[in-house]
Amino acid sequence: MFAGQDHMVTAVRRNDNSIDYFHIKKEKKPIFQKLKKIPFVRGVVALIESASFGSRHLQFASDRYDIDPGEEHLEESEEPSKLMLFLGVAFIGVLTFLFSKFVFTLVPMFMAEFFKPWFPGKTVQILIESGFKLILLLGYLQIIAMTPLIKRVFQYHGAEHKVINCHEAGMELTVENVQKQSRLHYRCGSSFILFTVFVGMFTYFLVPVDPLWVRLVSRILLIPVVLGISFEVLQATNAVRNVPVLRYLGYPGLWLQLLTTKEPKDDMVEVAIASFKKLHEIEKNPEVAATLAHD
Repeated sequence: MFAGQDHMVTAVRRNDNSIDYFHIKKEKKPIFQKLKKIPFVRGVVALIESASFGSRHLQFASDRYDIDPGEEHLEESEEPSKLMLFLGVAFIGVLTFLFSKFVFTLVPMFMAEFFKPWFPGKTVQILIESGFKLILLLGYLQIIAMTPLIKRVFQYHGAEHKVINCHEAGMELTVENVQKQSRLHYRCGSSFILFTVFVGMFTYFLVPVDPLWVRLVSRILLIPVVLGISFEVLQATNAVRNVPVLRYLGYPGLWLQLLTTKEPKDDMVEVAIASFKKLHEIEKNPEVAATLAHD
């Protein structure tokens, strides 16, 4: 999946080895456009938009993955309304969000609280909490990366990065040229996830850890704050990535991508190239999108 200024395109390899495309035109709602200009707020808005668009692209890919071309609608008795589809996606998204935040925000807090009799100081408590959060994150990514399905997803993730790096290097988008590129990229959302751990650690120093209920409430209320600051950190590290010394600020995020990306196969790179080229074609000539599957 690639996103441009006004459009988003996903390419999927079908059973007959053909490539199918899915297109979404970005809806530039005035309220979102205004919020995206406000530092520390725009990051949260970007996350909401990414989750909304991404879920629709993933749904398309899953619908096409194991179905032969021409049989996409044979098992559909009726098409669900857009309202019901939106509500279903929103409900699942909320549940996923709450679960992930419970695991990666609240569980480390309780684990640190368990060690409080031996390490009661505020500073050491926050360090322990952040340490557990980092361990949970890395462990989770390592475990899911070993499953065949997620490994395949991470390979396509690596293919996307390679294509972007090849394009930004000014090289022709061929499989050979793309495969020579790094599978790591500064603007990746994986880097953002890691930054939330470190940003959260420094942010927690500004609020009390006692009593426990105050610590619990503060962690929940600070979630959007941590997300907003982390987005700005991601933007900053990308802006200075060519500065000799400051470029190292983005290295922790790149290291995390060693878990969230894998080396892709040539046929995966072909799909990534096709998606990127189709996006550029649509950006130059929007009428092309009429021939693709879309919402």
